[in-house]
Amino acid sequence: MEILEYYKLSDEKKEYWKNELLKCDWDAGQYLHSLLDNGEFKSFCGENAEVLLAVEGDSLTAFCTLAEHDEIVSDEMKPWIGFVYTFPQFRGRRLSGLLTERAVGLAAEAGYEYVYVSSEEKGLYEKYGFEFLSDAMSEHGYMTQIFRRKLK
Repeated sequence: MEILEYYKLSDEKKEYWKNELLKCDWDAGQYLHSLLDNGEFKSFCGENAEVLLAVEGDSLTAFCTLAEHDEIVSDEMKPWIGFVYTFPQFRGRRLSGLLTERAVGLAAEAGYEYVYVSSEEKGLYEKYGFEFLSDAMSEHGYMTQIFRRKLK
C-alpha cells in the first residue's frame, strides 16, 4: 500500500485515480469526484488543498483530503482533514489511520499548530490523537462535532 498525493501526479494518473473515485458508494466521494472533474476542488477547499489516495496496485483502497476549508466555516480553524473514506473490501486495515497520519504530517510540515476534523463519528478520531473541541452547525445545516489535534 502506498499513499499518493493527487496534485503531484501526472495528468494521466490524475485522470485514472479521479475516475476510481466513481466506484465509491458514498455521496461525499461522488461529490469529491465532481469537484476534481470540474476543476473546482482548489477553489472550494483552498489553493493548498490536497487529496490523499491510499492505493494497492491499480486499486484505490481509501482516500481523504487536507484542506483549508471544510464544512465548518471558520477563518481561525484550519487545515481540515475531510472526505475520509475506506472502500468496504479494505476496511479493518487501519487505512483511515494511515491517511490521517499522512495528512497530520503534511499539516505539520506546512507550519500549522493544529489540524481539525468535522465528524459525527464518536471514538474514531480520538484514537488518532484528536480531542473533542465542540459541536457546530455545518454549512449544510446539520450538527456535527469538531475534533482537533495539536501538532507541535
